Amino acid sequence: MPANSPRLRRPDGKRPETGIIHLGLGAFYRAHGAVYIEEAMQKSVGDWGIVGVSLMRPDQRDALAPQDFAYTAVELGPEGETARVITVLNGVLVARENPAAVLDAMSAESVKIVSLTVTEKGYCHEPSSGKLSQSHPDIIHDLANADQPTSAIGFLVRALEKRHAAGLRPFTVLCCDNLPENGKVVRGVVLEFAGLISPELKNWIAAEGAFPSTMVDRIVPATKPEDIAALTAKTGVYDASPVMHEPFRQWVVEDVFVDGARPDLGAVGVQLVENVTPFEHMKLRCLNGTHSSLAYLGYLAGHETISDTVADPVFAAFCKALWNTEITPGLHAPKGVSLADYTSALFSRYSNPAIRHRTWQIAMDGSQKLPQRILGTIAENLAANRSIKGLALAVAAWMRYVGSVDEKGQAIDVRDPLAARLKSLSDSAASPKDKVEALLSVREIFPASLAENPTFASALMGSYESLATKGARRTIEELQA
Repeated sequence: MPANSPRLRRPDGKRPETGIIHLGLGAFYRAHGAVYIEEAMQKSVGDWGIVGVSLMRPDQRDALAPQDFAYTAVELGPEGETARVITVLNGVLVARENPAAVLDAMSAESVKIVSLTVTEKGYCHEPSSGKLSQSHPDIIHDLANADQPTSAIGFLVRALEKRHAAGLRPFTVLCCDNLPENGKVVRGVVLEFAGLISPELKNWIAAEGAFPSTMVDRIVPATKPEDIAALTAKTGVYDASPVMHEPFRQWVVEDVFVDGARPDLGAVGVQLVENVTPFEHMKLRCLNGTHSSLAYLGYLAGHETISDTVADPVFAAFCKALWNTEITPGLHAPKGVSLADYTSALFSRYSNPAIRHRTWQIAMDGSQKLPQRILGTIAENLAANRSIKGLALAVAAWMRYVGSVDEKGQAIDVRDPLAARLKSLSDSAASPKDKVEALLSVREIFPASLAENPTFASALMGSYESLATKGARRTIEELQA
């Protein structure tokens, strides 16, 4: 802690009772969902205090506890920064240290919602099918250890089991991760897990529970030590765990909650809808699809951030071409939304120099992200005889990336649950063709119907060979010619 700088503290005053447990308390939720919840209580009161749960590490708890769980949210606009203190958190639990305390918190009668941002890999499912991975080590453990779950799915089901046994109503499960039809996916894996425990429990959750699908959107780069130092210098107060975010935000939620119990989200700009799917597809494919494409290709070309990447005119043209020729032609825009206006606004957000969103950060966990961000669009384009050349290049760039060596021969720190397996497959093959074939064999990522499509395989092989011999930037230039 810097000398002569007091520690941030929560202002005195009555705090709300805990109504929400949030699994996976990271920077994104603290810069997005928690801010909305705090604003909703300021508008309409209600007991919607949040207890966060860190599933593995104590970092967040240890950083926030001395601040009474208050933290600063810093909006990074092109013309400057705006900081505000967020006080909606009532506490942070660490699941690995005390799983029983987490289950007790989730089982409290005052808790009406359990929300999640555990990333795509946190649902222990097969991304290509959406089914529960019953061979996942955490699932095997959680089925055998009712009082000591480790996975988000284990905690959800075991807490619902405790509530059912106590005669309480279930909580609403509110997924805030980038999964298509995320509520349906989470409902499916929860019911599959519950069915392995008790058909009665499964039937109760199916009949009485609620799993609204959502779409969340806000760019939240990782907080760096220099961000903390700059904030301390600006405010004179030391915050060990601030969050940085862009001005834009969006949250679209299907208005289906157990007994209708939820904060007054509509009062603070949350879009409450009957069907979130058109919003999800638009965001996952337009934003997340191009974000991943720019991340892999930009990283290989030596660009550190997304704003650096789109400042390169070759990459800017590539991004816009993806939207115009390969992504938006297959989308049905939500009512009242112009896809041209939406993608234009996205490009402005990508170009914001104040947002230092690292390509390496976005490139994490690609095996879990590709199916919903890119592969679904490719499959639909192939069926409709539309172009896939840009998106196939993005997938080929991911294949180069997971080989763990960049264009300068430097090692890449690949963070992915399948990293070791993917590198082994890449290393075992000699030619670009063989490397592509080896990686296409991973069925958790590539369903057979896509992996065995000759047009897709051919496009990948040509793109991979060009990336290997000419590099990312030159390959994109030739693609645009």
